[in-house]
Amino acid sequence: MPKVIWITGLPGSGKSTVALELKKKIPDAVILRIDDLRKIVTPAPTYSGKEREYVYKALVYTAKTIYDLGHNVIIDATGNRKFWRKLARKVIPDFLEVYLKCPVELCMEREKTRADTHGAPKKIYEKGKAGAPVPGVNVPYEEPEGPELIIDTEKESAEEAAERIVQLINEIR
Repeated sequence: MPKVIWITGLPGSGKSTVALELKKKIPDAVILRIDDLRKIVTPAPTYSGKEREYVYKALVYTAKTIYDLGHNVIIDATGNRKFWRKLARKVIPDFLEVYLKCPVELCMEREKTRADTHGAPKKIYEKGKAGAPVPGVNVPYEEPEGPELIIDTEKESAEEAAERIVQLINEIR
């Protein structure tokens, strides 16, 4: 059975890097990046609450559709509201939530110094401090209540995180 793995966490927590490492271990998986979807759904994003609602519901729909076609899916998205992740859990039978826990200060430092943002907007935290809606700055990030896996990316590498996710998948098969 295919799986849908939502990698959630603050911007800069390592979601895209872990997703790429996981893809190496599950080559047939499709990575869905919220930033790529947003460029199509809202090419001039405002990041308003209403806009996020549409984009995240489209993300869940897309993940479910790909899953229904028999493919593994890796969702690379902050998903700052529990509601969106719960919606995915409700509509996708083989859903796994992986929370990348990382102090916001470290996320800010990583985001400042990373060369490749994997399609994410640049200088997110600077924009948040200037008033743009950014999870962890001025928009709440609602931590998962019961994720299948919590990974502390301050202590574990992306490779170790991907290996732990694969172990989890193998345990529940």
